[in-house]
Amino acid sequence: MTDPATKLRVLIPEGASTSAREAITILGLAGHHVEVCDPSPWCLSRYSRFVRKFHRCPGLRHDPEGFLGYIERLLEAPFDVLLPTHEQGFLFARAEARLKGRVGLALPRFDNYRMVHSKAGFSRLLDRLGLPQPPTRIVTSESELREAIRFPSVIKTSVGTASRGIWFVRDEADFNIALYELGATDTFADELLVQDLVTGTTEKAQSVFCEGRLVGFHAYRQVAPGVGGGEAIKESVSRPQVHAYLEAIGETLAWHGALSVDYVMPIDSSVPLLIDCNPRLVEPLNAFRAGTDLVDLLLRVSLGETPQPLPESRTGVRTHLAMQALLGQASRGGTRRDILVECGDLLKTSGPYNASTEELTPVQLDWLSAVPLAMTAGLTLVSPKLARTVARGGFGAHLLDLNSIRKIEREDFAGLHQPP
Repeated sequence: MTDPATKLRVLIPEGASTSAREAITILGLAGHHVEVCDPSPWCLSRYSRFVRKFHRCPGLRHDPEGFLGYIERLLEAPFDVLLPTHEQGFLFARAEARLKGRVGLALPRFDNYRMVHSKAGFSRLLDRLGLPQPPTRIVTSESELREAIRFPSVIKTSVGTASRGIWFVRDEADFNIALYELGATDTFADELLVQDLVTGTTEKAQSVFCEGRLVGFHAYRQVAPGVGGGEAIKESVSRPQVHAYLEAIGETLAWHGALSVDYVMPIDSSVPLLIDCNPRLVEPLNAFRAGTDLVDLLLRVSLGETPQPLPESRTGVRTHLAMQALLGQASRGGTRRDILVECGDLLKTSGPYNASTEELTPVQLDWLSAVPLAMTAGLTLVSPKLARTVARGGFGAHLLDLNSIRKIEREDFAGLHQPP
């Protein structure tokens, strides 16, 4: 077992996501040496005192071969662990032969990673395992979509993260908008999911596996929404049913590394319905505050350890994301006065933020995180309508699209072979 006092050199291959930013806080508090690479010099993780060095790299979406080559050059430093916090895991799992033995990295086989990365693949897996999900239809054309739709529904592209490629369709007008946007992006080149829209509370669970064995688990519910499908306030919960779901998924896929799911707790049922899967940790700081350090566990698995399962997280632990709260308030039609009230509650941790701690921009621990928080507050106060524009900035060059996925999947993908 690795000595807890051992300080590791950790490379995080993107800095734009909230998940990366929260992992950096946890790693920094533990004293690890953290370096980050990202296509954008202004990414969220740049504003952290815990980041020892920033590297500007090619974009994963536009140049996966160039991105992989850049990572390989950085690994010559060397690093102890490469910690994918977003969709880079898709590429790294595909190019496992080029990375094996060079750095600690916890990922499953590529075909299993690809299965759960695809919403259609994940839905088929749930059917095979007999795990609950909302009534779901998979379609590949506009005519099939017209036949499959019933109101209210959710239409999802098979590839998409950070709330991209999702349409909530409650009536014919919503459906026509979705059809127009789907046609404009040539989305019918791939599979679409049509799921019945279930009324209930959205929750998320995240886990770490070691060779198919579940060794860490945490679940939380959404207390208040942010923007773009994110949470402004979370609360840790106990969900043994979801724990069992993840155990079944991980054992079937011999999963190795991090795995997260979204699910709905229906108002008319006690059975959680799985609605999405992410082959990574998603915003791990609520788990950390609840006593479950999934980031440390993932480091240990990445280094080849076989850790014992962690005990259950504490329930009732609340955390919040101030940037999400401000953007959410503005995007829902909040006025400048509403945003000022929200700022006051956040500063005093009063109102809905009573007994809650900040997880994304912990200014008291990391003063540099005040920069993006102050910019968000200023932008929403200048023009609340800017909230939606700011939220759309989450689709950056660090994310995959259908074209880059197909390039990585090709048999002649350059990343499958050692460079000359």
